[in-house]
Amino acid sequence: MTRIDLNADMGEGMGDDAAMLSIVTSANVACGMHAGDPDTMARTMRAAIERGVGIGAHPGFADRENFGRRRTVLPPENLATLIRYQVGAAQAIVQAAGGRLRHLKLHGAMSNMAATDRAMALTCYRAALEVQGDLILMVQAATEMERAAVELGAPYAAEIFADRAYEEDGTLLDRSKPGAVLHDAAEAAARIGAMIGEGAIITASGRRIPSRIDTVCVHGDTPGAVAMARELRAALEGQGVEVAGL
Repeated sequence: MTRIDLNADMGEGMGDDAAMLSIVTSANVACGMHAGDPDTMARTMRAAIERGVGIGAHPGFADRENFGRRRTVLPPENLATLIRYQVGAAQAIVQAAGGRLRHLKLHGAMSNMAATDRAMALTCYRAALEVQGDLILMVQAATEMERAAVELGAPYAAEIFADRAYEEDGTLLDRSKPGAVLHDAAEAAARIGAMIGEGAIITASGRRIPSRIDTVCVHGDTPGAVAMARELRAALEGQGVEVAGL
């Protein structure tokens, strides 16, 4: 049986985290730079622990004005320090709540930049693993992020997105372009079911890019995110997929 993790970004103050935690199997918790704060992190992590949902650090650029979606070029050492700072904070708060970090997922512009820049991905991942060496790296499937994880020999989960369209190279279609963000839950569920069934990313033009797929993301800040996550989970289970944590 195919096994797939279902993840969502949380602790960002923009979605219904409580409802989402009843559906997903992984929570990517904002670490206070692009969104969130210590109290929100603690509250979100405690709720995830109560529901048996795996917890990940979700670091991003210090860019609250743009929700971490503004591209920022930092020297490697500064970028590494930014990652260590956020992962360390997440690790401390989840341990105080009686849990443990399971994975790492980069946020927003940081993630999209690392998807095409292996050196940047390596910098981020090495810094995170210096804080906690057994983290599972959640990477955009079939990108430089995945190749960086392979180069490091680190455990990783290849991720696709339920609510985002894809460019021809397998990266995410820029949010400024028409059709970049999907809002129809049934359409998204059918599309993800096809990707998992075929073992491939399906681009906006219909091109298939063979890919390992371990986890599917529903962005918590997307309108109708909870309904989309619920329909996606039901559709996957309906086609015989086991929805389970990493």
